[in-house]
Order: sequence, then structure tokens, then C-alpha cells
Amino acid sequence: MTISILAYDAETGTYGGAATTGSLCVGGWVLRGDAESGLSASQGSLPSTLWGARVLDRMRAGLSAAEAVSEVVDADAGRAHRQLAALDPKGGTGHFTGASSIPAAGARQAASVVVTGNLLSGDDVLEACLDGYREGRGTMAERLIAALEAAAAAGGDSRGLLSAALLVVSRSAAPLSLRIDHSETPLRDLAELHRRATSGAYGEWARLVPTLDEPERAEPYGETVTPAG
Repeated sequence: MTISILAYDAETGTYGGAATTGSLCVGGWVLRGDAESGLSASQGSLPSTLWGARVLDRMRAGLSAAEAVSEVVDADAGRAHRQLAALDPKGGTGHFTGASSIPAAGARQAASVVVTGNLLSGDDVLEACLDGYREGRGTMAERLIAALEAAAAAGGDSRGLLSAALLVVSRSAAPLSLRIDHSETPLRDLAELHRRATSGAYGEWARLVPTLDEPERAEPYGETVTPAG
């Protein structure tokens, strides 16, 4: 199974994406984006990382997510083996599932959120992922992790899960990009990595670095804060 979710929170101006799969390195394959372009999730039995980058270029140029997905997909003769989801800077969504995607495969969407998956145990995994996000509490990252956990609990992948990833971006905060590339418990490890990355000295330091809204920020940090750069 590869299942991914992209979402936008208009209240906080935060964009987030998460993905998990029964193979390696899901973050590097699937998730891309930033607060100026939006987010993309490119997956499938023969996924195209080019799709993920190209749909971001088109959304940054002003196309809606649906328009950008259609333009990128239509130009690729191998599209039957691929999936693509996009979330534009206004929170609009678009998605495509190729006809040769390994079942169960498909997508679900609601306002400012889109879920895509393939090689699922059933279509209810898509619904569970969407519901997990909408019913989740806490930050964008916490809701996205809850969505992946709900998808896994609904059946997930008969192969088991081996990797998971999280990407959260906004104009007012540094990007949060976390990856578990190989683990027998990737969702548990992702939740723990998120906890470590958003608390303690590292979390404090990350709140002081430049952002799109404050590109020249240079607030001093205390002796207890360990810089990552």
C-alpha cells in the first residue's frame, strides 16, 4: 500500500502532507512542495518524481490543482501506471489514478484535503484516512499522523508498512520534513520523530530561523539551544 494525504488549514495558513507504504523511502518518492507552490503526492506502481515537481511548477505559475494535474498527466503516455494528487496555494485539490493502478486504488477528497492510495486492502482505507484527518485533534502534523494511523488500522497493506513521511510548510514557520525510510514500525517512529523535532532545544531553535514572512529573522538563541546548521 501507498497512501498519501495532502491538506490545507486556512486558519493557520499551514499546508501538510503525509504518506506511508510497504516499501522503502516513501518521503523521497511521494511528497514535495512549499508554501508558495502548494504540495504534491506522486505515487503508483511506476511513480514519476517528475510529475510531483512539474505539477508544483504549474501551480506556482497560477494554475489550480485540478488544472495542473490534468496538464501534467495528459502529457505522459505512461500515466496508466501512476497516481498524482495536488494541493494548490488556495487549498484547491486535484487528483488522478491511472487505469493500471494496482487495486484497491483511488482517491477521496473534501474541502482542502485529498487522499490517494493504491495496493490497498480495500476502498475503506481511503475513507478511514480522510476521516482520521477530519476527526483528528492538535496541529496539522498530528492530524496527518492520525490519518495515516487510521488508514493502517482499517486494513492498510498486507505486506505491512516499512516507511512513512511527513511534510508541513507555511509562510510563518520553517519547513518540517520528516522521513522514516525503513522501519518495522514506521508510523510509531514518525510520531516519535515528530515529538523530538517540535520540542526541546531543537524545537526552540527551529522556531527562530528565517521564514517566508520574515526572511531576515535572526533572533538570538540561548546556550541550551543546539543549532542544526
